[in-house]
Amino acid sequence: MSPGSVFLWRNTTSHRTKGQLRPIRPSGSESANVGRRHKKACLALERSVEDIKLHFLGTAAAEGFPGLFCRCQTCSDARKRGGKDIRTRSSVLIDDVLKIDWPPDTYLHVLREQLDLAAVRDLLVTHTHHDHLVPGELIMRKPVFAHGVDHPLNIYGNELVVRACKPLLGDDDERFTHRLLRPFKTADIGSAVVTPLLADHNPDESCFIYHIERNGKTLLHGHDSGWFPDETWQWLRENPIDFAVLECTSGPLPGMHNHLNIEGVTKIQQAFLDQGILKTASAMAVTHFSHNSGMLHDDFVQAFEPLGITTAYDGLVLQI
Repeated sequence: MSPGSVFLWRNTTSHRTKGQLRPIRPSGSESANVGRRHKKACLALERSVEDIKLHFLGTAAAEGFPGLFCRCQTCSDARKRGGKDIRTRSSVLIDDVLKIDWPPDTYLHVLREQLDLAAVRDLLVTHTHHDHLVPGELIMRKPVFAHGVDHPLNIYGNELVVRACKPLLGDDDERFTHRLLRPFKTADIGSAVVTPLLADHNPDESCFIYHIERNGKTLLHGHDSGWFPDETWQWLRENPIDFAVLECTSGPLPGMHNHLNIEGVTKIQQAFLDQGILKTASAMAVTHFSHNSGMLHDDFVQAFEPLGITTAYDGLVLQI
């Protein structure tokens, strides 16, 4: 499967059977055919190992969708419709070991998606807004509350992230470590090679979007952010990506500062293609939706499907 190829499925409980490989000893004219089949099978296995599993745990903006206290028509319609119109605060999980952000709905994500959070090794935090980081929840990983945890959770982020987490959680190398990231400084964190890039979001904080390399693939986790700063565009031009996740908080509303709207997403897609940052137009997904957009899931699909862009929903899994 070539970089940028995408498979989609709804997350469900599944059971997989592991097979065993046994040597094949063909004779006579069968040798060539068996050899070709064996090579094809090995190549297919190699490609599958290199895929990245991108699991959208939540896809809403700060207030959730429908909004926690909101009585607007869009929220009322979302409550009635249910399904993909019910969105929790945004987070993604990569290959079950690398998590981006820790929103207040994380416990719900664990129950709904049947997650093993003890398997997560690295946590990348984009910024300290309450819908992206609730450090108090991480206390539940300490020995008194969690048993059978056999490795630390490595928390990465800017200075405010470290200040929010380290005094509260400690830095004992048994359950937590805290690592300060600097903009445009690449770090090998074990589960991936990551580069924090500057976002256009909160002017009082160095908010990050992340360029992530894993299994020979490159992913841009591009939110929260409006139109990217010039330094970020320059870096991306020199470091192309296989897939991009952007936000569409504002829907059809005007403005591309702090957050993106439909216009901003389409312009970034075109800029990615024009500047050689992204090879395939369809190698994109959008998330982080607000009810203030006045749009439900099907409305976003109608807007983005003609562009080849995937509209994420809670529980969606992409294989890239």
